[in-house]
Amino acid sequence: MFFVNSRAIIERTLNGLTEIVIQTRNKPDGPQRIELPGGRIDQYESLVKALIREVKEETGLDVVEIEGEDTRIDTVGIDPNFEVECIQPFGAYQTIKGPFDSVGVYFRCKAQGELLNSGDETKNPRWVTVVELRRLMNDDPLQFSDVDRAGILFYLKHIEIK
Repeated sequence: MFFVNSRAIIERTLNGLTEIVIQTRNKPDGPQRIELPGGRIDQYESLVKALIREVKEETGLDVVEIEGEDTRIDTVGIDPNFEVECIQPFGAYQTIKGPFDSVGVYFRCKAQGELLNSGDETKNPRWVTVVELRRLMNDDPLQFSDVDRAGILFYLKHIEIK
């Protein structure tokens, strides 16, 4: 099986500190690990629409800004039988070993609303500071989902920490 995912790094600044949303995966047949909101795109669903849908389903938040969205172009109207979207995400991943094959993109974004207590196959969505995120990763990287471990390390390497 092959999967394509759209993942969210939802940021906000509170009291001068950058925070992001993390949550716990809550599938009955899988490990309960910390992850970023996001998931599989549906057939012919755009990466942006999938991101907005997944964030809402899992956290209750409404995405209001997506970094890179202004780079988006599509071929709608050129050929009614074939349309393509191109966009510049924050980062991309590909599994290179493991039980499933997947690729995905990470988008930095802003969202509004109140966090749910639990969402679609998730629980405990919460805001953590980037400093706390780094500590959690350093303390035990295996507490994070396999896919998001690399995405979080990439994020921590490529942002300014406040």
